[in-house]
Amino acid sequence: MTCCPTSREKERASRFIQGTLELLLLRSLIHGPAHGRAIARHIQQASDDLRIETGSLYPATHRLEAQGLVKAEWQLSDKGKRAKYYRLTPAGRRHLTAEQSRWDRFVQAMARVLEPVE
Repeated sequence: MTCCPTSREKERASRFIQGTLELLLLRSLIHGPAHGRAIARHIQQASDDLRIETGSLYPATHRLEAQGLVKAEWQLSDKGKRAKYYRLTPAGRRHLTAEQSRWDRFVQAMARVLEPVE
């Protein structure tokens, strides 16, 4: 990847993220509660630099909360500041399992289509 992505590359990345953001958020919470910045940092580190903007992150966490897939509570962060911590609900775990299976099937199908023709 180049040092400075073009606006077209940013748009493509944004569309990709919009289609997978909720799955990434749920997966980030599999090991326990986390606040928004920690979720974004986890995704960035685990993906080797996929960045989630706060303008996308918080609306997505609110959607997940409204669907009953995550529960949020205000707590003190490790830096002593108030932060909203999100955790998976049992419904969120079931949804994550189903979505991960669907994603795995999609990735396998894409790999078959994109394999070089001999």
